[in-house]
Amino acid sequence: MPIVRTVLGDIQPEEMGLTYSHEHIVIEESFPTLANPAFILNDTERISAELKDLYQLGGRTMVDTMPAACGRNILKLAEVSRNSRVNIIAPTGIHLEIYYPPNHWRYHLTVDELTELFVKDITEGVDEYDYNSPVVKRTSHKAGMIKLATGDEKITDHQHKIFEAVVNAHLETGAPILTHTNGGSLAMEQVELFLKLGADLNHVVISHVDKQKDLEFHRNLMQTGVNVEYDSHFRLMDKGDDWTYRLLENILPDYPDQIVIGMDMAKNTYWKSYGGKPGLTYLLTEFRQELETRGLDDYFEKLFFTNPQNLYTFKDTF
Repeated sequence: MPIVRTVLGDIQPEEMGLTYSHEHIVIEESFPTLANPAFILNDTERISAELKDLYQLGGRTMVDTMPAACGRNILKLAEVSRNSRVNIIAPTGIHLEIYYPPNHWRYHLTVDELTELFVKDITEGVDEYDYNSPVVKRTSHKAGMIKLATGDEKITDHQHKIFEAVVNAHLETGAPILTHTNGGSLAMEQVELFLKLGADLNHVVISHVDKQKDLEFHRNLMQTGVNVEYDSHFRLMDKGDDWTYRLLENILPDYPDQIVIGMDMAKNTYWKSYGGKPGLTYLLTEFRQELETRGLDDYFEKLFFTNPQNLYTFKDTF
């Protein structure tokens, strides 16, 4: 039976409703926040208040993308989901190297050990201490997605190890995969490696690629069958650049089933509840209005309902 795994339990795909496909809902004080305190998102009252506003406008599901041991707090994700009634899909996996200290365990574990960690996050429950303690205390809150990341120049040997473990866990559990790119860099290389390792591209989404201002790049990427996530819209619009919208105008007619949308608001300066802007409701207000202005409103259902449901549903492997 197809399922979507949220922090409060499994739901049916149609229960996802309107979905934000790449977010940072909770970032606990951690190694990443030492370098940039704006990454701290750990006030559950403020976070819950903003998610309640989103719920009032029709938002029903959000995909959190802070994976293991770099600011993930599964108990707070569950708390804000209960408070707001918004479904939250939590990640397992590993982020970019810059978000971990140089002697972190990620560098020392084998492929099999990483695979086991990811699988247990998905099937048993995420550790209360997020693997920052010698004691592992699994909660009832399970991961519903696996994340990995690459940088700018090449996929390193270490990142290749992460890919292997992520795909192993994906094949064993059926969990979908979400990836980080640095503005689309190495997106095609990611796809090639996923295909080599046997991943199902129908359940893989590559993020942040709308920063690439080359239509041929986007068409070549879409022709592989992989899903893509766009989230640069409000950042670019703040600079007077409507590239993401022009990209949607060009790509949506040919590839309407492979695109999902998010905000990627990883800084508290983006959250209205923290005194910032534009706030989570942007996609349901300014963004939606821009789609209507450009004659793209017929695609809204696919971007926020159908495509996320197809992408984030587990493959039937259980």
